Amino acid sequence: MLGRTVRRRAVLAVLGSAVSLACAALVAATGSYASGTSAAFTCKIDYSAKDWGSGFGATVTIGNVGTAAVDGWTLTYSYAGNQTLQQGWNGVWSQTGKRVTVSNTTWNAAIPANASVSAGANFSYSGTNTTPTDFAVNGATCTGTPPTTTTTTTTTTGPPPTSAPSLKVSGNKLVTSSGAPYRLLGVNRSSGEFACVQGKGMWDSGPVDQASVNAMKAWNVRSVRIPLNEDCWLGLSGSPSGPAYQQAVKDYANLLVANGINPILDLHWTHGLYTGTTSACSDVNATCQKPMPSMQYTPTFWTQVATAFKGSNAVVFDLFNEPYPDAANNWSDMAAAWRCLRDGGTCTGFDYEVAGMQDLLDAVRATGATNVVMSAGLTWTNDLSQWLTYKPSDPTGNLMASWHSYNFNACATASCWDSQIGAVAAQVPVHAGEIGQDTCAHDYIDQVMTWLDAHRLGYTAWTWNPWGCTQGNVLIQDYNGTPSAGYGEGFRAHLLTVTP
Repeated sequence: MLGRTVRRRAVLAVLGSAVSLACAALVAATGSYASGTSAAFTCKIDYSAKDWGSGFGATVTIGNVGTAAVDGWTLTYSYAGNQTLQQGWNGVWSQTGKRVTVSNTTWNAAIPANASVSAGANFSYSGTNTTPTDFAVNGATCTGTPPTTTTTTTTTTGPPPTSAPSLKVSGNKLVTSSGAPYRLLGVNRSSGEFACVQGKGMWDSGPVDQASVNAMKAWNVRSVRIPLNEDCWLGLSGSPSGPAYQQAVKDYANLLVANGINPILDLHWTHGLYTGTTSACSDVNATCQKPMPSMQYTPTFWTQVATAFKGSNAVVFDLFNEPYPDAANNWSDMAAAWRCLRDGGTCTGFDYEVAGMQDLLDAVRATGATNVVMSAGLTWTNDLSQWLTYKPSDPTGNLMASWHSYNFNACATASCWDSQIGAVAAQVPVHAGEIGQDTCAHDYIDQVMTWLDAHRLGYTAWTWNPWGCTQGNVLIQDYNGTPSAGYGEGFRAHLLTVTP
C-alpha cells in the first residue's frame, strides 16, 4: 500500500516416495501435557520426498501413537548417498556426514497422544536417492515395539493441520496440484517491508509464532501476503539484514504452509533513487515504495527468493507491489508506461535502469522455480486496462494478474470491475492482493468481496497489524485476532462465510 510510512517453504503435497515406520522410545514427560515420572513414547515415522533430479524436498512426520504425551524430541536418520542439507523448516536441522538430526522448535516440542508434528527440508544430491530407514527418536531406534507406559494422565488433541496446497494455473483458474479450483483468501501481514530499515527489528515487535497463526486460522484465513524489503533481503542496509532477514522470512512462510496457509511473498520496498512525481521518499535505499524496481538489484532479489522456495509451490510470488511508472511520466504517455512496466529499461522520469516485470519473471524462471507468479498493473496496481496486451511471457503458464482495490482508487465501481478486471479474469486468474478502505467501515470492501466472490477470485485484505483506526485499513486490535470495530469486524464476518 502506498502513502503510508508503515505499511515458508512448502511442505510438499505431491509425494515422490514414502516410508512409514513404527518406533518406540522412553522419554521424560514434562510440561502441561502429561504428569508422572516417565512416559512410553510410541511413535510412527512417515517420510516422504519430492525429487526434481538434482535435489529434493523431504518431509518427516513424527506421530505419537501411544497413550502418553511427549515434550521435546530429536529425530536422527542417515542417507546412503551424498544428499546434502540445504535448508530446513519446522525444526532445527543439521547434518554431520551422512547423519541428519532434527530437533523441535519452541512451538512444536510437545506431541500429545494421537497427534503428530512434521518437519521438512530441502537437499541437493547426485546419483541415487535411496529412502533412509534408520530413524530414531530421542536416541531410541524405531523398533515398532511399544514399551510399558507409567504415565498417569494425558491430554489429547485432534489431527495435525493439513499443509497448504501446491498451486498452479489452469486456463483462467488457480488450481491445486490435483486440479481443484482454489482461491487465496486472507490478509496481509505488514512490517517485513519497513521494520528492518526503521530500527524496529524484523516484524515490528509483533509475533509470527504458532499462536499468531492460530489467531488467523480462527478467521478462516487461507493465505497471508508478506511484504518484503529488497535491501534487507540482499543485505544492502537495515537490520536484520542478509541471511538473518532471509531466515526470518523463510521460517514464517514455512510455518504458514505447515498450517494450511499459502504465503504470498510480495516485493514491496526497493532500492533506487526516485524524486519525481508522487515520490514517496528521496532516499536511494529501500525506505519507501518506488514506482518501479531497478535492474541493479531486483532481478538478484528474485533469483535468491525463487532459489530459496523452488519446489515449494504452495508459495506464491508477487513480483512488485504497486508500480506507478505512469505517474513518473505525468500520465503523458500511457502506452510508454505499460511498456516500461513490462520491459523496463530507460523509462521517462527515472534516473536508474528499470527492471520490468518480464525481467523479474525471467529471473524467477531461470532458477527452475515453477511457483505461481503475480504480475501487477499500473496506477498502484489498480489499473488492469491493458494488462492482457502487456503481460509478461511465462513459459510455465503459471502467471496470475495482481490487482489492488481501495475506496479512494479510480477503478472503484462495479462497472469498472466488470469491464476491466472481468476482462482479464476471463483469460487468466486474478488475485486482489490488497483490498481495503480508509474509513474504518466495511461497506466498500463488502462490495469488492461480493464481486470477487461472484467471479470466484481471491483477495487478501490490508492489514493484520494492530495500528489503530487512525492508520486506516487496520483489521485487528491485537495479535490475538480481536477484530477492529467496523472494518475488521466486517471482513472477519465475511471471511468466515466463504470457502477457497
